[in-house]
Amino acid sequence: MNVLYEEHGEFKVGTVLTEHEASLHVEAPRGKRTKVKAVNVLLRFPDAGLADFLDRAARLAAEIDIDFLWEACGEPEFGFAELAAEYHGRTPTPLEAAAVLVKLHAAPVYFHRKGKGRFKAAPPDTLKAALAGLERKRQQAEQMAAWVAQLKRSEMPEPLRAILPQLLYRPDRNRIETKAFEQAGEELGLSAAKLAERCGALPSTHDYHLGRFLFEHYPHGAGFPDVPAPERPAGLPRADVAAFSLDDATTTEIDDAFSVARRDGRLRIGVHIAAPALGFGPGSDIDRIARERLSTAYLPGTKITMLPPGVIERFSLTAGEPRPAVSLYLDVDAATLEVLATETRLEEVPVVTNLRHQEVDVLNAGLAAGHADRSVPFAGELETLHRLALALEGRRGKGGRETERTEYSFYVAGDRVTITERKRGSPLDKLVAELAILVNESWGRLLDERGAAAIYRAQAAEGKVRMTTVAAEHQGLGVSHYAWSSSPLRRYVDLVNQWQLVAVLRGEPPPFAKGAEALLAALRDFEATYAAYDEFQRAMEHYWCLRWLAQERVEVAPAEVVRENVVKLAGLPLYVRVPSLPDLPPGTAVEVEVAGIDLIDTHVRCVYKRPQEKREVA
Repeated sequence: MNVLYEEHGEFKVGTVLTEHEASLHVEAPRGKRTKVKAVNVLLRFPDAGLADFLDRAARLAAEIDIDFLWEACGEPEFGFAELAAEYHGRTPTPLEAAAVLVKLHAAPVYFHRKGKGRFKAAPPDTLKAALAGLERKRQQAEQMAAWVAQLKRSEMPEPLRAILPQLLYRPDRNRIETKAFEQAGEELGLSAAKLAERCGALPSTHDYHLGRFLFEHYPHGAGFPDVPAPERPAGLPRADVAAFSLDDATTTEIDDAFSVARRDGRLRIGVHIAAPALGFGPGSDIDRIARERLSTAYLPGTKITMLPPGVIERFSLTAGEPRPAVSLYLDVDAATLEVLATETRLEEVPVVTNLRHQEVDVLNAGLAAGHADRSVPFAGELETLHRLALALEGRRGKGGRETERTEYSFYVAGDRVTITERKRGSPLDKLVAELAILVNESWGRLLDERGAAAIYRAQAAEGKVRMTTVAAEHQGLGVSHYAWSSSPLRRYVDLVNQWQLVAVLRGEPPPFAKGAEALLAALRDFEATYAAYDEFQRAMEHYWCLRWLAQERVEVAPAEVVRENVVKLAGLPLYVRVPSLPDLPPGTAVEVEVAGIDLIDTHVRCVYKRPQEKREVA
């Protein structure tokens, strides 16, 4: 006696060796013996060519019209043997019964399983919907196959081109476009970006990297909605100063300016901060834009500003007509440079010039030596501010600790990049930094003393810098309070603190109460966004370093060993892992071969060449 039984969802046949009440011991056609539960046995039959029985049943099942079978079975639940008898109009042979069972089992859309060998026909509406779904899947499979074929021919199908940013940066794997794109990439051994590049869908590798940033952080585009720029506030007193700013040549958001005057043996030092908070307030259309962006994003060769151009134009401390500002005035003893008194004012400040580092950096050497080249504009004022900065730094307990460090500037024009080195921590940098620290400390303390909420940066001894709405020391800087307030055109935190400060100076309730959820949310969102912007800036600087290597056709580059297997290329902020580097101490000068550059994966492969040759000075 033979049996057909079900095991783990598969049909199997075997010859019965022994049988008990609840189980059978059977031998498969190939000799394997197994124990089968009696409830799993669906059909018993005498010898009928067991070796190919299931194959013959499958072939016979293929000849059965599934629609006719569905119409013939009726609505009640049934067993496969019953339907086989009705289908054939007689007692079916074991093979015919098995064929009907195989057909039913293979058509779950038409027949719902109700138990071992038992089924029920799908209701007409259910079947219609299921068949429509199957047809859709068939058509989608055909469409996917056509798209995959196009992609493999280096052609980008238009429906995929239309959603390319999503395919590259946030693929929706429920869409057939994504499935086709990923299948083609897998079959070609290419990443999504390299497949798009192969199909000519990437305008440039730069656009690919910038596109990811815009997709994630500017989902509605980097442009601004059509929002009228606010009018400058009227009725502000005009400051009796001749202010000047000091920035890089590419700076357009001029947040700060300075003034120096002598009065009765004292110095009257002014630190003037742009005051967009006087033009619009929390909840305004412009605030909603700034709140969404949270910071200006800086990229080599460009930037995406926090505020619309019209707002920047009206409130930036650009030379020309007076601009609204929040000014911190210091009355300073001219001999000892002791700060005798401070005053904060809302006013209009006339800015007479916008100095650029490239124009006045020649002063750095003279200031470091204690004298300044008087042919440089505002050299005397800058010398005075530098002496004051040194005194302020000393009073913070930080005098003499800071050393110059190298920073890099990227200038991009079209497809060409220029990378220049600049020393940070120079006298001019120090004076700007110290006056910014003084402003942030003074106004942070003022807000705390007046009981107004603010966003602070704090640091415990040897701890990590954190942002908080609770006034606390910043021990790294050596100050009791530190509330970012000096860049309200570029950072949302500074703008929030300026709104609070303006309200305090006017004797009005601050717009943000202590513990307000809006304030805490702004802090949290700013921290995450500011870190993401900074990370992307570093990533794009890395990218442009690789572009520079390709642009200059660098084959062998001088470098310096940083640590095991890592070197820094000379003249670039580019650190590269070199597996072939021998065991050399940090600081060793070497030469490495630039063996390959991948601008999509932003990877450069370098191979150790030799120690760097020492050149004799003639």
